[in-house]
Amino acid sequence: MRTDVEAEVSGAGAPVRDMRAGPALRELRYRTGDLLVVSGLPGSGKSTLIRRLAPAPDGRGEPVRRVDSQDTRARLERRLPARLPYGLYRPLVRAVHYVGLRGALRSGASVVVHDCGRAGWVRRWLAREARRRGTDLHVLLLAVAPGTALAGQRARGRTVSAPAFARHRGAMERLVAAAAGGRAPAGAASVVLLDRASADALGSVVFGGPGPGTS
Repeated sequence: MRTDVEAEVSGAGAPVRDMRAGPALRELRYRTGDLLVVSGLPGSGKSTLIRRLAPAPDGRGEPVRRVDSQDTRARLERRLPARLPYGLYRPLVRAVHYVGLRGALRSGASVVVHDCGRAGWVRRWLAREARRRGTDLHVLLLAVAPGTALAGQRARGRTVSAPAFARHRGAMERLVAAAAGGRAPAGAASVVLLDRASADALGSVVFGGPGPGTS
């Protein structure tokens, strides 16, 4: 029986750029209204990368919507008792996150989405929404070593359980291996593979060019 990720991965077709061993990538350019999903292990630096790179306005002068489950969790934590275990309100975080994502998608804005890579249905949903909007879905895979991601979890003061991390790790390894072999998640117009060094070298993400591109 195929896993969710294996069922999602398509054949060759979408452009895949593996920048882990190549020259530094300074900029990613997408069309106004496109969707970009940033996938990686918990603690790999997705939220930091999104905050650093995602622009305020797109090519229409409209704000780029950044949808990050960690932001949702932080907002809820400020309203809840400090000693309340995360496991008790995790379903609420997820529900609020997906409601916010749906609103962002329906707004027609350019959108950057935080994704841990495990939930293939989220990328399939984004691909359907991109088709409905007449735009494209792009994927950025942040491929870092598990030890680096675990260190990132400790640094931020939030860790995931060993079984959950193992599941995330397996899903990301399959996504990265497929992309390295030229196979993209179904519905993705392009994929960029970055490691920690190439992610740090990336300077900006721009929504407003004539089409997908890198420089």
